[in-house]
Amino acid sequence: MAYQPIENHAIIGDMHTVALVAIDGSIDWLCIPYFDSPSVFGSLLDDKKGGCFKIAPSEHHLSYKQFYWPGTNVLVTRFLSTQGAAELTDFMPVGSSENTGSHRFRLIRRLTAVRGTISFSLECRPAFNYAQDQHETELTTIGAVFSTEKLRLLLTTDKPLQISENGVVSKFTLREGQTCDFALVQLLPGSEWGVHLSSREAENLFRQTVCYWRNWIARCKYSGRWREMVYRSALTLKLLTFKPTGAIIAAPTTSLPEEIGGIRNWDYRFSWIRDSAFTIYAFMRLGFTEEAQSYMEFLSKVYRGFSRKNPPLQIMYGIDGRHELKEMELNHLDGYKGSRPVRVGNGAYQQLQLDIYGELLDAVYLCNKYGAPISFEEWLEVKHLIEWVCENWQLEDEGIWEVRGKKRHFIYSKLMCWVALDRGMRLAEKRSFPADISRWRKIRNEIYTFIMEKGWNAKQKAFVQSYGSEALDASILMMPLVFFISPVDPMMLSTLQAIMRSSHEGGLLANNLVYRYNFRKTDDGLAGKEGTFNICTFWLVEALARAGQYQPQLLEEAHLLFERMLGFANHVGLYAEEIGFSGEALGNFPQALTHLSLISAAYNLNKVLEAKGG
Repeated sequence: MAYQPIENHAIIGDMHTVALVAIDGSIDWLCIPYFDSPSVFGSLLDDKKGGCFKIAPSEHHLSYKQFYWPGTNVLVTRFLSTQGAAELTDFMPVGSSENTGSHRFRLIRRLTAVRGTISFSLECRPAFNYAQDQHETELTTIGAVFSTEKLRLLLTTDKPLQISENGVVSKFTLREGQTCDFALVQLLPGSEWGVHLSSREAENLFRQTVCYWRNWIARCKYSGRWREMVYRSALTLKLLTFKPTGAIIAAPTTSLPEEIGGIRNWDYRFSWIRDSAFTIYAFMRLGFTEEAQSYMEFLSKVYRGFSRKNPPLQIMYGIDGRHELKEMELNHLDGYKGSRPVRVGNGAYQQLQLDIYGELLDAVYLCNKYGAPISFEEWLEVKHLIEWVCENWQLEDEGIWEVRGKKRHFIYSKLMCWVALDRGMRLAEKRSFPADISRWRKIRNEIYTFIMEKGWNAKQKAFVQSYGSEALDASILMMPLVFFISPVDPMMLSTLQAIMRSSHEGGLLANNLVYRYNFRKTDDGLAGKEGTFNICTFWLVEALARAGQYQPQLLEEAHLLFERMLGFANHVGLYAEEIGFSGEALGNFPQALTHLSLISAAYNLNKVLEAKGG
């Protein structure tokens, strides 16, 4: 089978794992039972060995449509052919079943012939443990069982199956109005095969799942412009939440390339500290205080007891809070369209990135302000983190972009150290917590002076990536967003102008999309290139919107930029990490940080537009 474009996928999930479903009805990526488990279907990373689960009409000349059942994460794929029309409804049950106290993976695929009589083909070819483990396939009276030593899966169906190589296949026909149901279920140790999923049971699970998602999104308090896109981003973030711990993964995939055929392929199935403040802010703004609090509890468990280590925090953790995320290369897989190596684990967890302290402290501050106030015990842990920043803010680090070259004095890292001290001081004063406020204020002022003097480049007339550099960096757009500088300070406006120059003229803009930095002036320790970064474009929108409160022409620029950026979402409103030269999605998909920044940009741009009567 040929590789589908990355953007030709949607996701379904149960807050333990997700599946990527292509527009042609093929499940091209699925890890069972959890986000970071080895893949069972991985044709996204190797179209021959990776494994897939496809249901589609047998006719070759088809057109496809794909959409979510309104207000849910239940996916509908519509097939249109000369024989008629059919719909495939995919979902992972959530709702009343999740209160049983134990988790068992289940995926339901409901196929209906809407018009005409249609012939279908099914192929289910699992490839366990990233296509490394052999498995046995056994036909039963209700379907087929796929077994390895570590994992057993049951595919139930009332259609006849045949064993074919490493999986099963089937050909069958449905007449207009007929529906058949397929269930892929994890068999827990000691469990029996059970019975085939009846049509009534499938319908009940469908209704429960639809009801769950509609009830959840009904809690959203956002009522501004672009509501549909904001809702879709919120639903996506909920899917990327690991229910047992509250952790949110950066993306559910690994090694989708930032350049087709390149080596910039990373595993994003972990929880980054960096995402914390963005997550808390987005959930709080939308009214999802429970999700924000759950994520904060996950973060507090991560740093509690480790605040006296040196350094006290890693940049990322496993979804269960584990610390070691050893990076390995799976050389037996070809990678997406030949993009190698395929990596699992992420060696960047050992990097020093000072910005995470500011992002964590901002998250703590926001949760204390809008959610549950932090305890004194938590404050003591937080205070140790702040003291560590006081002692170490002058270190060089790998920075927000996780460069694999030499360490530097990244200005964004210093900015977020300033945020750590600023939020720590505000929190201490608000709650009257014991703290050495005068020392913190002195060091906060030192960091401010360092940024204004060492981060400014007179030649570029802009704040730059690192001390002594001439390279522009989109992370500088965060300065007004964290209230470090006025959005209309002349130095910030000049920086905006520099960033908004074309990339061919030394800026970071290409087709109104933003690169994270200029490759000609930045050595990140890696070969190749990449696309524009979606989060950076949304940062630019928000920076322009904040400046637009005082300068109307910049508000108009922000509005147009945001509307254009919405046009780069895929057919169901999802974004990968990057956008390529021809508008294609690049990098892991979908990316949480992109959807978080979309929510933030939409909220703040709408707020300014309403204030201006626009």
